Amino acid sequence: MDYDSLKTVSDDVVRDGASFEAYRQSGDLIDSQHPTIVAYARRVAGNGSDREKALRLYYAVRDELRYDPYNTPMRREAYRASATVEAGHGYCVNKAGVLAAVCRAAGIPARLGYADVRNHMTTQRLSELMGSDVFHYHGYTDVWLDGRWIKATPAFNRELTDKFGLKPLDWDAVGDSIYHPFDLSGRRHMEYLAYRGVFADIPFDEIRDAFRHYYPRLSKAQEEMAPGGDFGAEGAAESGIGAKTT
Repeated sequence: MDYDSLKTVSDDVVRDGASFEAYRQSGDLIDSQHPTIVAYARRVAGNGSDREKALRLYYAVRDELRYDPYNTPMRREAYRASATVEAGHGYCVNKAGVLAAVCRAAGIPARLGYADVRNHMTTQRLSELMGSDVFHYHGYTDVWLDGRWIKATPAFNRELTDKFGLKPLDWDAVGDSIYHPFDLSGRRHMEYLAYRGVFADIPFDEIRDAFRHYYPRLSKAQEEMAPGGDFGAEGAAESGIGAKTT
């Protein structure tokens, strides 16, 4: 498979042929009817407009679920939104899936988008495991508000951005929330290189196979057993910012 051929010309190409109605419904991995997801949405979303609910859900998913690129095994069941909530951590793909699921549980249509990004602010260990500074299939959430799709990226929790010296990725549910190009010190942080389309559910098989292609060492570790480690502590140590207990 030529995985580079799966890049799309824009950020709104529907790769799976899903209809709009699919963005309201529960899926295999975006299991919005699971009791864990329903309870989470009920606890957080509250009353008010869809925008007000989406904002509460965004900040809860961003900050209550720790960003962790190491400890999600590359197995389908680990990528279910309910499993991520129960684990208390995930990386961009998992956390975007949780936000889509809880939005749907709150009656707000949502879908998944993917992009390739160059990350200038990673850790030495993760870079060595990946063998690259390009993160293929970075995940974000498209949320349907006021008749249009708005991007939301709940990946990095506030504690992590403090450790790395990054500006927290805030969202107003009016404009897109995507990674900042520079950190608080003016250093290059994130570049968007290409898009991979939008989906109603996490395209697990495609992501797993693409990771095998792009990141053979990391993928092997994820499939045999999650690599383990504390990404936040690594980042704090390498950036010279005092590590905090997570």
